Amino acid sequence: MNGFRDASGEGNREAVDATCDREQPVGQTICASGSAPPKMLCGRLGRFCEKLVRRRPLEWREGSGGGLARCLSILDLVALGVGSTLGAGVYVLAGEVARDKAGPAIVLCFLVAAVTCVLSGLCYAELGARVPCSGSAYLYSYVTAGQLCAFVTGWNLILSYVIGSASVARAWSTTIDSLTGHHMSRALQESVPLRVPFLASYLDFFSLGLVLLLTARESALVTKILTGVNLFALGFIVLSGFVNGRLHRWQLTERDYELTKSESNGTLSLGPLGSGGFVPFGLEGVLRGAATCFYAFVGFDCIATAGEEARHPQRAVPLGTVISLFICFLAYCGVSAALTLMVPYYQIDSHSPLPEAFLHAGWPWARYVVAVGTLCALSSSLLGAMFPVPRVILAMAEDGLLFRALARVHPRTHTPIAATVVSGTLAALMAFLFELNHLVDLMSIGTLLAYSLAAFSRCLLHSPSLGTKPTTRACALTGNQTGTFWFLALLLTVLSLVLAQWPGRLVSGDPAATAVTALLLLLIVGLTFILWRQPQSPAPLSFKVPALPVLPLVSIFVNMYLMMQMTSMTWAQFGIWMAIGFAIYFGYGIRHSLETSEPQPAASSSHTHL
Repeated sequence: MNGFRDASGEGNREAVDATCDREQPVGQTICASGSAPPKMLCGRLGRFCEKLVRRRPLEWREGSGGGLARCLSILDLVALGVGSTLGAGVYVLAGEVARDKAGPAIVLCFLVAAVTCVLSGLCYAELGARVPCSGSAYLYSYVTAGQLCAFVTGWNLILSYVIGSASVARAWSTTIDSLTGHHMSRALQESVPLRVPFLASYLDFFSLGLVLLLTARESALVTKILTGVNLFALGFIVLSGFVNGRLHRWQLTERDYELTKSESNGTLSLGPLGSGGFVPFGLEGVLRGAATCFYAFVGFDCIATAGEEARHPQRAVPLGTVISLFICFLAYCGVSAALTLMVPYYQIDSHSPLPEAFLHAGWPWARYVVAVGTLCALSSSLLGAMFPVPRVILAMAEDGLLFRALARVHPRTHTPIAATVVSGTLAALMAFLFELNHLVDLMSIGTLLAYSLAAFSRCLLHSPSLGTKPTTRACALTGNQTGTFWFLALLLTVLSLVLAQWPGRLVSGDPAATAVTALLLLLIVGLTFILWRQPQSPAPLSFKVPALPVLPLVSIFVNMYLMMQMTSMTWAQFGIWMAIGFAIYFGYGIRHSLETSEPQPAASSSHTHL
């Protein structure tokens, strides 16, 4: 299926180097002089480092790529992207962020998150047009940044998709529980309680069964139907919300808060007031809310993973990505605005915001419309979240970075059966054990890193040699330009850390913080200008990212800045996940990779180029 293989074996390395940038083996460069034992040691170290940065060329291997059927149209891809995105974020997450983090400024939170995803989405769209195969950002990283970077990207995509499936299943269970008067949760808390920190208060058998049931069936038609019902319900929510809304609820004061508290006589659980007004929790609240709201946009990249199943991937993948993001952006902004206009933000129910909002507005019958839309949205989101992860696992397993048994494709349905079963089981167990709020931030940090690596992969394609003549390796840039992009990515990461950790010192004009920030900005702008002056590839494409290389670099910065908003506990959990991944890679993947474990065939006359 992923038929791109290294067309150059160890015996013809000189020909490969002549075609690309004539780089010398690392070990020979390091050990040009010295005694025999150091030469052997450095040679081994050099070969080890070569494996970490070994890039996979886009060399199409005969007989490959036919494992999955090309049956998805642009409409299918848009339905898949919208369906996997408009889920728990619009029906559940909006209430939590508006109540506790941003207030009416949740509209700005979704705007910041949407801009972040649009920047990444444009990079995804061009990379999807260049590389019409399954694997998503994993494959993009492999053909540009190297094997280790590709594994980190794929491993984080697996984390994102699995947690996405688990979190949506938990939201599904919570919705059903609220419609039944919370009888299900009370019964499970009494019969199978959990008293373990960072786990759910009870074992959620409903979520477990839901994930396992939907894992066994994938249907583009079902996804389109559920997405259509969801969009109809969201349209109703937005229109009725503006009809029942009052602009005064975006200008609330402490007097309004005290009046609501006195009228409720302690029967209402009110959230914090902050400073009142449209931005009650300040810029910090908007940024923290945006980092959380990013979870709501996760899912559009599943379109790129379906490139090998799209009928016309060079056209369908970019269009599907851009259209999906635009539809989701309109839906999130409309629903969040309607919600905060109908109900004061401190009165929003964080678990069931929209049904309770219509009760507050005096339209109790509308909660059933909301319930139908919620269930359809969560169902399509669950299907969309489970769709890409088996294909990412399949791509990594076929390359030898994960266990080869996961690369099995069902002969009749042409679906990755082994990867589907494993990923579905893992998602079901996470839904069974964890609460929704424990999963959201961990999913966001993994996805932000994967999106940053995808944008970085697009930066590495900034070269005039691409697409002009056949090559046998994915040589995107000369060594100096590649090193410059790596250094730029490091500078952007440091800048995002400084801005996240020293906002008060920068505002107060602290000399040290100001000097460090100014130096970083000067270096970043100077290096970006130098790279911008370099010639670009003239190869015709159905879609190209505008404003290269500025836009991908801005995407990296925004993603890293949002990552810095996460808590230390989230970073610790992320570190554990990455430790497990590195154990698999260095214990199995680096030794079984197709780039090093098998003899490589000669280059064919058929090429697929970046």
